[in-house]
Amino acid sequence: MTDARVALVTGAGKGIGRAAAVRLGAMGFKVAVNYNRSEKQAEEVCALIKSGGGIAVPFQGDVSSGEDVKRLFAAAEKELGSVAVLVNNAGVTRDGLLMRMASDDWDAVIKANLTSVYNCTKEAIRGMVRAKWGRIINVSSVVALIGNPGQANYCASKAGIIGFTKAAAREYAAKGVTVNAIAPGYIATDMTEALPEAARQALLSQVPAGRPGTPEDVAALAGFLASDAASYINGQVIAVDGGMTMC
Repeated sequence: MTDARVALVTGAGKGIGRAAAVRLGAMGFKVAVNYNRSEKQAEEVCALIKSGGGIAVPFQGDVSSGEDVKRLFAAAEKELGSVAVLVNNAGVTRDGLLMRMASDDWDAVIKANLTSVYNCTKEAIRGMVRAKWGRIINVSSVVALIGNPGQANYCASKAGIIGFTKAAAREYAAKGVTVNAIAPGYIATDMTEALPEAARQALLSQVPAGRPGTPEDVAALAGFLASDAASYINGQVIAVDGGMTMC
């Protein structure tokens, strides 16, 4: 286990991040469990991974801050080793109709959802290039593909992740590093549970599978993309949405 690769998951205290961290821990990765405010939840995730025989350490850091990210990666590397797998999952919503959307709400979502991906990827990529092996997995959303009323900021941030993913994939494909995006659909998380019942039913009506997805559905794909088996998958946007956005 001491020679295991290191995976860092941002926003890993709950939801998709939590499930991804647990999945990677079960696969044998040493997991750096990043959180900003959810310290208790991050510790619970680490305990869960350790109960299965894995190695996991919580690391606090606001990934929208470049300085916090430098500190986060330095601490993770000192404790666990160089990051080989990065799951950029951290994100927020500040919904509102465009005409009424405050500039602060726009800036906060872009910074938390998109700038964080830039910050973390930039910090991780050098070590991956040196090792000639790396996996970057960016969590986007189906709303980046189809839009959603009241979420212009969120949709823009998640669409930006897709463009970033494709650019980074082209830059580092020859260096043994893959960069892919996952676009979750209606996933049962704290974020979606906070929606009004009518809004949840409207979302569900668009899902051919007839049910919400689970964080574990998304984590299963993240685990595959982090593996050696996915070495020839690069620059892709893969929806996990029960058929919601099928072409």
